[in-house]
Amino acid sequence: MTIKEIKEQLKTSDKPVAKSFHIGESFKVLLFGFNKGMKLEQHTAKQVTKLLVLEGDVIYHQEKKDIRLKQFDEVEIPANIPHSVGALKDSIILLTQG
Repeated sequence: MTIKEIKEQLKTSDKPVAKSFHIGESFKVLLFGFNKGMKLEQHTAKQVTKLLVLEGDVIYHQEKKDIRLKQFDEVEIPANIPHSVGALKDSIILLTQG
């Protein structure tokens, strides 16, 4: 139901929608939904994170590089490194931390 909830909330949102998918003692799994053109502004993660595109097309920006990620592409996000994510089309991404 989590992805369905995100898609429903995106119908009226002007920013990405985030939901916790699964949380344990030493890990977190998060889902983010984007409408085309939405951006998760620059921020840092406290732990190494893996980003997986479940559907859509996004640009991952870190320091001086941009990486285009389409469905089922993934990238590892280092801890404490500023980065951002922007949607080139409607997208759902999965983030695992820990």
